[in-house]
Amino acid sequence: MNSEKKEQDEYVELDEETLFLVSQTFKALSDPTRIRILNLLFSREYSVNEIADSLNLGQSTVSHQLRFLKNLRLVKYRREGTTLYYSYDDDHVMNMLKLTIDHSSHS
Repeated sequence: MNSEKKEQDEYVELDEETLFLVSQTFKALSDPTRIRILNLLFSREYSVNEIADSLNLGQSTVSHQLRFLKNLRLVKYRREGTTLYYSYDDDHVMNMLKLTIDHSSHS
């Protein structure tokens, strides 16, 4: 076994902040509404009203979920006039979500 492979396999204790962030990310991905929102944001950016209309959800529900996702830096927004447009902000998590969706779609 080469030393590079051995270094990769060595156990490294996670610090409390990392543990918290990882658990919060999985918490975000454990909610069906948040998964639906993130899945929608794969295609393009959307306003809160567009997300609500596309997913047949209430605007307050969408806003609440977006706030949760934004606090974890999973989504970001840009302002155009009085409208906020949301898009995803973390390729790693989106790739993980896509892989999980693909995995779940296997028959």
